[in-house]
Amino acid sequence: MDEKTATRVTFVSCVKTKSSTPELAEYLYISPWFRMAREWARRNSERWFILSAEYGLIEPGTLVKPYERTLNRMSTADRLAWSKRVIGQIDERRLEGTWAHVLAGESYRRFLMEALEVRFDWVTVPMEGLMMGQQLSWLKSDLGG
Repeated sequence: MDEKTATRVTFVSCVKTKSSTPELAEYLYISPWFRMAREWARRNSERWFILSAEYGLIEPGTLVKPYERTLNRMSTADRLAWSKRVIGQIDERRLEGTWAHVLAGESYRRFLMEALEVRFDWVTVPMEGLMMGQQLSWLKSDLGG
């Protein structure tokens, strides 16, 4: 991986609230948090991806079916296996660059951070430590709303 594919990449976790029909991944997740995180990613990155408990790393324009899986209910071993799958998908896409922003909870990022830190010069978790209501406020404020 000599050539960096993008200066800024954002990784956004999936959410529980989804459309009931197959949709492009960027529109499958319909919660207020996801809609604002999607907008934040669009504004702050050249590329962005969704961290899906079901599909791993997915591009926003990928057609996907609704699902009920969440990392929050998986065992540590299953979360580790999921993370290895995602890291493989990151490498398949040759994703590396200057900045990686991670908009995801601890379950989604725990086993990914070290791999991201190897592939990106800087890795940020802008809402780390914030509760859901605080994250919504942060996103709204940062988006100028």
